[in-house]
Amino acid sequence: MAGVGKLLKQAQKMQKQMEAVQAKLAEQAIEVSSGGGAINITINGQGEFQGIKIDPEFLKEEAEFVEETLLAAVQEAAAKAKETSEEAMGSVTGGMGGFPGF
Repeated sequence: MAGVGKLLKQAQKMQKQMEAVQAKLAEQAIEVSSGGGAINITINGQGEFQGIKIDPEFLKEEAEFVEETLLAAVQEAAAKAKETSEEAMGSVTGGMGGFPGF
């Protein structure tokens, strides 16, 4: 059963590393700009939106264009946060993302 004990220690070590990575991701700010700087979104590495700034001049544009640009910016921010998170967690799990709990 020595192998099981070693496996449990490795799992505990990985859990602590994952917690540290998650804490770092929560503090990491990812900035996304869209519409030539008309929309700026800040999101953290865990995918939590931190802020949205819209140039007041941009709001004078046609509503449909503003909506499309805002949606594109939100989608890009979410994709960047997901990519950042997956890369950070992959460095801890060593690509074992298919296992439950990782």
